[in-house]
Amino acid sequence: MVDNLAMSEKIRRRTVLGGAAAVAGVATVGAVAFASPRSAEVFQHGVASGDPLPDGVLLWTRVTPSADATPGSGVGSTVDVRWEVATDATFGTVVASGLIRTGPERDHTVKVDVGGLTAGTAYAYRFTLDGAVSPVGLTRTAPTATARLRFGLVSCSNWQAGHFAAYRYLAERGDLDAVIHAGDYLYEYGSKQYPDGQDVRPHDPAHEIITLADYRRRHAQYKTDPHLSRLHALCPWIVTWDDHEFANDAWAGGAQNHTDPEGPWAVRKANALQAYFEWMPVRNDGDKIYRRLRFGDLAELSMLDLRQYRSLQVSNTDGGAIDDPNRTIAGREQLDWLIDGIVSSGARWKLVGTSVMATPVALPPLSPELAGALAKLLGLPSEGIPVNPDQWDGYAADRRRMLKALADNKVRNTVFLTGDIHSSWACDVPIDAGTYPLSKSVAVEFVATSVTSDNMDEILKVPPRTLTLAVEGGLTALNRHVKWLEFDSHGACVLEVTPSAAQVDWFFLADKTKPDSTLRHARSYRVQDGTQRVERVYSPIG
Repeated sequence: MVDNLAMSEKIRRRTVLGGAAAVAGVATVGAVAFASPRSAEVFQHGVASGDPLPDGVLLWTRVTPSADATPGSGVGSTVDVRWEVATDATFGTVVASGLIRTGPERDHTVKVDVGGLTAGTAYAYRFTLDGAVSPVGLTRTAPTATARLRFGLVSCSNWQAGHFAAYRYLAERGDLDAVIHAGDYLYEYGSKQYPDGQDVRPHDPAHEIITLADYRRRHAQYKTDPHLSRLHALCPWIVTWDDHEFANDAWAGGAQNHTDPEGPWAVRKANALQAYFEWMPVRNDGDKIYRRLRFGDLAELSMLDLRQYRSLQVSNTDGGAIDDPNRTIAGREQLDWLIDGIVSSGARWKLVGTSVMATPVALPPLSPELAGALAKLLGLPSEGIPVNPDQWDGYAADRRRMLKALADNKVRNTVFLTGDIHSSWACDVPIDAGTYPLSKSVAVEFVATSVTSDNMDEILKVPPRTLTLAVEGGLTALNRHVKWLEFDSHGACVLEVTPSAAQVDWFFLADKTKPDSTLRHARSYRVQDGTQRVERVYSPIG
């Protein structure tokens, strides 16, 4: 691992993000640079990599072969783009290369699944078209043996709501093996629709996105953010979607903000899926995105899709529906895949990327006896009244089955890595929250706050750390397995996994409206090997 890290840092210091003709001597992390004005015109949306395997990685870019071939336009010529992968920043030792054809039918995006690489190795890569050269990207393959992994963990990055300084912070660290994005990579709303009346940066297009051209343009806009582009080019990303890549509170048959005048949901969903798979560095099998990545014996990461297969959300007081075993959040096939994979995994740490929170959070949590009696009397959910039925809380049967499998099979070291709720959480995950700690924790969960999307203080339009303190205190008092939560701050997390522990550090922004905002270390929690319980630590990673 030491040799590989040294190689990675050598490439990083010699190349990072400079053009192919001027990479030597560039500082550790600089702004994205181009070899020529022509290169900047052709490669307007940067480069990216994703889904690292021991012998391969996915590479991505988008080309603009002519001025009229803008994202979503459907025009422009079909072209052959050359790609190269090298072990050195100057591309003196090219280990893989080829040509790939792209055109308007895929919005001139390029995705190359490169194989035959060496495990646990840092690589530089680039693309060329008619003499134009892309920025140089840095990626790495997954190790087959390692004593440490570091991931960025982010979610909920709304362009309108602010600048992506959280991405800038992760890029400046320069020590990440990959970035895990837990969903809401982009937002579908029109200008000033969400946050209500706010518009730090206007969305393009200005209306809510519905058509294929709309989704393509919105993806393209996000890829022009300098901090996002920079972080994409520095390390591979491992992504899943939540609802806003489609529409708010999406489920298998529709979404909260999809209405009849907007056309059939199936058409809008197909548009969103096509644009996502064109514009994101992610592997997919048809429309299936849930997948599993292995990092030696240390960790295995299962990334979930909790939108395509879920049943319609119900009221948080509709106990019969919340407990209904015929309702699902994951779909039967995916839930079987998840449980079987975790139970049979030979990795020490079983990481689960879930776009919505798995931990039970209820008002109030009750003992099984009281909950059962009250549920029967009043028709309430047997696990208490959930705060948010869009989470696993609204699909109690799926969660019970998952957690019971962990308990019955004595699975150790399951860690849920989550986004969605614009707040920060560190939680034990017991089978029965009402009797915790008598009901033992079978997993833990770390929730990353939003990069920019509104927190509770902004929704309430109150100063941070005022009214929300009472809500935080009430929730932690009634939900004893919730060890920490913070409702007001934006930022990013860093996860370190070693044989002895998995630790998450939260870093909070000073001001999301400023691209140069500073960040500070806010909190750290870890779970030690075999404990299935979080504990606070007072020093951030490394």
